[in-house]
Amino acid sequence: MNIIVIGCGKVGITLAELLSAEHHDIVLVDESSQKLQSIPESLDALRIQGNGASINTLMEAGLDGTDILISVTGSDELNLLCCLIAKKAGKCHTIARVRNPIYNREIEFIKEKLGISMIINPELTAASEISRLLRFPSAIKIDTFAKGRVELLKFRIRPEFKLDEMPIHQFGRIHGNVLICAVERANAITIPDGNFILKDNDVLSIIASPKNAAEFFRSIGLKTNQVRNTLIVGGGKIAYYTALFLQEMKIDVRIVEVNQARCEKLSELLPETTIIHGDGTDKQLLLEEGLAEAESFVTLTNLDEENILLSLFAQSNSKAKLVTKVNRISFTEIINNLDIGSVIYPKYLTADYILQYVRAMQNSIGSNVETLYQILDNRAEALEFAIREKSVVTDIPLSQLPLKSNLLIGCINRHGKIRIPRGQDSIQVGDTVIIVTTRKGLHDIQDILRK
Repeated sequence: MNIIVIGCGKVGITLAELLSAEHHDIVLVDESSQKLQSIPESLDALRIQGNGASINTLMEAGLDGTDILISVTGSDELNLLCCLIAKKAGKCHTIARVRNPIYNREIEFIKEKLGISMIINPELTAASEISRLLRFPSAIKIDTFAKGRVELLKFRIRPEFKLDEMPIHQFGRIHGNVLICAVERANAITIPDGNFILKDNDVLSIIASPKNAAEFFRSIGLKTNQVRNTLIVGGGKIAYYTALFLQEMKIDVRIVEVNQARCEKLSELLPETTIIHGDGTDKQLLLEEGLAEAESFVTLTNLDEENILLSLFAQSNSKAKLVTKVNRISFTEIINNLDIGSVIYPKYLTADYILQYVRAMQNSIGSNVETLYQILDNRAEALEFAIREKSVVTDIPLSQLPLKSNLLIGCINRHGKIRIPRGQDSIQVGDTVIIVTTRKGLHDIQDILRK
């Protein structure tokens, strides 16, 4: 497809790289020549300098033949204007990044009146992920499918779990309602078969219903109840949205913010949250504000280095569930070797939702990508396909399907009932099916088969 991306910040470049890797024709537009020049040479995309809200710029970018326009500049209003002009002057789908909390209450009105196909709020999406993690603190990461009926959870094997040297087929007999879909070991990722042997310190990704996941974690001695309180450092938009989610969950929230004006604003917006004016990098302040007793600690400053160091400090001074926000991903492997709990990458969360929309648009057969997550540090994908009509994968026992390598059918959702699939099960019309794979770019359920 032909796609225009307006805005060459972190999100815009990440999106362009992911979409280009899927063989879409990309045009990047930005007013800054410096930003355009800093785009990696390896990125196969046309660069155009100009205002994305200018019809002349859009026509130069090929608006007439464009399928999707995505606007992710730093201005909500500019993003909405770019989409409005593109919608009026062309026939493309439009996606806008809108971050201001004021607009968040008017999303449906804006979409309907301006004809925008999708509005994405990265901070709200990140806050939603943080709230899920604090509801289930044993997991490093949680992704949801089938409208919350299925979860993909990531956790590290500890010696006390007694899973060391256990083959997958034995695990399946003991924990039949839980499926291990991926294993991370020493920077290598494996989609395991029944003979794979688990080892202490492996990071497992499992698929299960929330109830079965909770029962599994209880059986190996991991905490499953949500945290009762949290200490957040950094009072930006993510902290605001996170506090709203956590207040609904009856979790006590304390936010440390260095800017006094922002503290006063947060006090107005969040009357049930304790706002502390102070430097969140002051170790003594954190200890005085109860870090040692906190059940969770979330670092949301604008500096990755601060967030990582604060989480390392908390790790050595408390037993809190740690959540660390990271914007840049240049040092992902180093970060993974640090014991800093769950790491949130807002720009990848944004890219996931937009990729999901793009892939759903591409489907030519009777199945759609309902949900898509880049998982395992963007080295694998978990996708949920809705099966709309009969095809070569339906009504055939899974054991007889010629599946591609490095791919696993993780779960079948049939009329709200969750099945961990076995060889005799089959995919049927009306199901939603979860696929986990290290193969990128699956667009349709038939892509799971060998050619």
